Amino acid sequence: MSGKILVVDDEEVVIRSCLRILGETDYQVDAVRSGLEALQKMDETHYDVLVLDIMMPKMNGLEALQRVKESHPDIDVIMITGLSEIQTAVQSMKYGAFDYLPKPFDPAALKLLVERAFEKRRLQQENLNLKSEVSSKYRFENIIGSSPQMQNVYRLVAKCAPTNSTVLLSGESGTGKELIARAIHYNSLRKDNAFVPVDCSSLSEQLLESELFGHVKGSFTGAVANKQGLFEVAESGTLFLDEIGNISLSTQAKLLRIIQEREFKAVGDTRVRTANIRLISATNKDLKAMVAEGTFREDLFYRLNIFPIVIPPLRERREDIPALAFHFLKLFGEELGKEMTEFSVEAMNMLANYNWPGNVRELENTIHRAVILAADKVIRQGHLVTIIDMGATLDSNIPKTCDELKRVKKFARENSVKNIERLFVLEALKRNQWNVTKSAEETGMQRTNFQALMKKYDIRIRGADRNSGEVESNGSSPG
Repeated sequence: MSGKILVVDDEEVVIRSCLRILGETDYQVDAVRSGLEALQKMDETHYDVLVLDIMMPKMNGLEALQRVKESHPDIDVIMITGLSEIQTAVQSMKYGAFDYLPKPFDPAALKLLVERAFEKRRLQQENLNLKSEVSSKYRFENIIGSSPQMQNVYRLVAKCAPTNSTVLLSGESGTGKELIARAIHYNSLRKDNAFVPVDCSSLSEQLLESELFGHVKGSFTGAVANKQGLFEVAESGTLFLDEIGNISLSTQAKLLRIIQEREFKAVGDTRVRTANIRLISATNKDLKAMVAEGTFREDLFYRLNIFPIVIPPLRERREDIPALAFHFLKLFGEELGKEMTEFSVEAMNMLANYNWPGNVRELENTIHRAVILAADKVIRQGHLVTIIDMGATLDSNIPKTCDELKRVKKFARENSVKNIERLFVLEALKRNQWNVTKSAEETGMQRTNFQALMKKYDIRIRGADRNSGEVESNGSSPG
């Protein structure tokens, strides 16, 4: 059975009618003849929908409705009423009834109301499930990364999440600052209310103030109607201001007042509104340096920096790269309907040794594109070389320590050898019209060893006609 219904009416003919009509549905239907019996029955059995008559002896429908809502607030109640009791039925809606149905009622009308009540319950349950799923997704223990640096971030998140403290997240672009902000929100007392993100770098000063504080009609050109600001949208929830280092000094002053006084005015309005929100900010800039330069207010900085958390760049937690890579492999494999299971050793070495200037976001995008390129279950080096520009990385990430220098030199040596080997195989194949046997003979290699090199660099000749010149190699074609 997909749901339970209880019919409450003192008239036997009405009960029989309801049982017959609702018996044609997939629901389980029970019936009692008084409000007191209904309350007792509901204490023994869970019901989803109550069909309740208004005019009954001892305890009328309105009194029964109020008692039901006190003990079972989630049940939907459909009131049955005579034509002379319409006003009373309307009053029942104020007490929490779902709807009412006048006697004599059409069977289709009763079925329709019951279906609407169950549809409402289904949507409410879906919403609860979605909230639970989102909350679960952003539990901080589900964020990928077991490195000491990320373990420290988790400890800080666990400490600050249950509080209402203002948090400042610092870190390079792509490190996952919004993910951490959401984790804080969904582990806080405000988790059932809105999480509202704002990208402060994408809006002009006037538009940003309008977005944050709202505006009244006519306050500026284009303000054709009143608009609610995000401080109101985030009421009782969390407002996340991303890239806060990009806001103007004028907007900084208004933001400071809101943090201090917990009140604000919409653009062009004279009314003062209150702001009950938790504020989390994020920046990829050095706000202390900006304070020294005079481009960021010192008093605002200290208001925002009550609980600072620094998110480390990916190159400083390389041990997290494999776990992140496999997480994205599974994610995009499912999204694209491809069964992806592993990385080749060469591909994983390439991922682990790259400096990732774009951090986790760049790794995510790289795996996404590689999954698109992959022809089978494995991501190989050939799927990555056209995506990862190692030379550009070395230029923009000059090693700063002896360990980094050793790692870069090792990677450069390995890649030079790999590039030479790959070109050696491709050129041999090209000179011999893509004939593997002739290529091996010309180079003085055994055919099996030549094929091993082809396999190593994922060089595959396509099509039955080996003279076609079609080849797959690390995302490139010959010549």
